[in-house]
Amino acid sequence: MQIYMDNAATTKMSRAAIEAMLPYMEEIYGNPSSLHSVGQRAGEALIAARERIAGCLSCDPEEIIFTSGGSEADNQAIISAARIGEKQRKRHIVSTAFEHHAVLHTLDRLKEQGFEITLLPVHEDGLVTAQQVSEAIRPDTCLVTVMYANNEIGTIQPIAQIGAVCRDKGVLFHTDAVQAAGHLHIDVRAQNIDLLSLSAHKFHGPKGIGALYAKRGVRLTNLIEGGMQERGRRAGTENIPAIMGMAAALTEACGHIDDSAAKISALRDRLIAGLSEIPHSVLNGDGECRLPGNVNFCFEGIEGESLLLLLDDKGVYASSGSACTSGSLDPSHVLLAIGRPHEIAHGSLRLTLSEETTAEEIDYAIRAVKETVEYLRGISPVWRDLLNGTRQFVTAE
Repeated sequence: MQIYMDNAATTKMSRAAIEAMLPYMEEIYGNPSSLHSVGQRAGEALIAARERIAGCLSCDPEEIIFTSGGSEADNQAIISAARIGEKQRKRHIVSTAFEHHAVLHTLDRLKEQGFEITLLPVHEDGLVTAQQVSEAIRPDTCLVTVMYANNEIGTIQPIAQIGAVCRDKGVLFHTDAVQAAGHLHIDVRAQNIDLLSLSAHKFHGPKGIGALYAKRGVRLTNLIEGGMQERGRRAGTENIPAIMGMAAALTEACGHIDDSAAKISALRDRLIAGLSEIPHSVLNGDGECRLPGNVNFCFEGIEGESLLLLLDDKGVYASSGSACTSGSLDPSHVLLAIGRPHEIAHGSLRLTLSEETTAEEIDYAIRAVKETVEYLRGISPVWRDLLNGTRQFVTAE
């Protein structure tokens, strides 16, 4: 059996997205900025796609800017807010310690330019609170950026409450909604969101396309100079096929969010229950306030990279919270932020589900993980030391 459980990394494109893209690669291939009829047909499609995406977020079409993905959208949102603040002599930004690196690295760049960054600590359950945000905001705060749902441990933040605090204090609020869009209900008006980032390949759309919502009146700083595409806010000929695929995928996902969430959450809870039977294992993040398809565990006494490779041999395709898979010896900054010790954070596993996941696959994955953890512990000197008392267990049995 082969089971794909890495949907937080990327999803399989939906048939609706593929079919929506094809005409704009084969027939309606014009440049939407061209004045002739071939170009205008593409321009009309661009308008329709913008309207569909805006409808999913409860905003105006003019507030949607198409980008190359979530990382670009995060960068433009944060840099734009910083430049707005700079003009008002406000150079303080509030964020959290477990943001995606697209946010954290952008904040690092701004710090080098003289901005002061406050990274809020994250509770062990993987949540921050509106009160934390409120207490961190100062008279010189120009932006609060808090992710909607964490990409590793799946915890969903109290976005509406944080947005209300920011609106009350007159501070711009950005949220990285890359993991949330298409999986959770989003209403930027009701939730007081000023800037929001999303990426199509997280909800069964194509890679290389995303969007930035910017509330009317928020002046954006261009990252890419050139033509006057996207009302002058993002130069470069629009990728019409990908935009049409994204609009179709998001519309489809938002059309059955509740049904999908109910089905996937039940499978998620079944997976959590099965993996919890493994001795000295711990679920990362709150058990309930998390994305429907996210399961993240740490297993004491093993390395996440070895676990991934052996699971791959068994046909279970997953990911690890450990950054060692990307060439670093350091464990995930997200797991460290919620208080996991280094030796525990290295033995992490993220399994993320989709609408296509079945109960049979869940049961197979549970067996595969149990067998693999047992095998790795059997050959681990660290596990041997833990059993004989040379080292002390960190997790409960």
